[in-house]
Amino acid sequence: MASWLNNAIFYEIYPQSFNDSNGDGIGDFQGIIDKLQYVRDLGCNAIWINPCFDSSFYDAGYDVRDYYTAAERYGSNADLQRLFERAHELGMHVLLDLVPGHSAVDNPWVS
Repeated sequence: MASWLNNAIFYEIYPQSFNDSNGDGIGDFQGIIDKLQYVRDLGCNAIWINPCFDSSFYDAGYDVRDYYTAAERYGSNADLQRLFERAHELGMHVLLDLVPGHSAVDNPWVS
């Protein structure tokens, strides 16, 4: 186990409802980036992001269609990379919720 976990204080984020940076009514990666300092100031040194991969969204994002691609509604893979970079600048860790047992009906694995 990674030693940083011994002192981890997590803040769980459901991206869709966390912080909308572009006014479309859906939270996004930039919205998370914009609030990272706030989360750090709360005393958290890690964030746990609920599923944020490409999804059919029949099951609130838990029906993952592609585990290699960020959900477009939240931003791009590059946006997610920037989120990691900013979190690391703040001395924070990021955990992505991986839900392989929740593959979407239109995931190629299911066909």
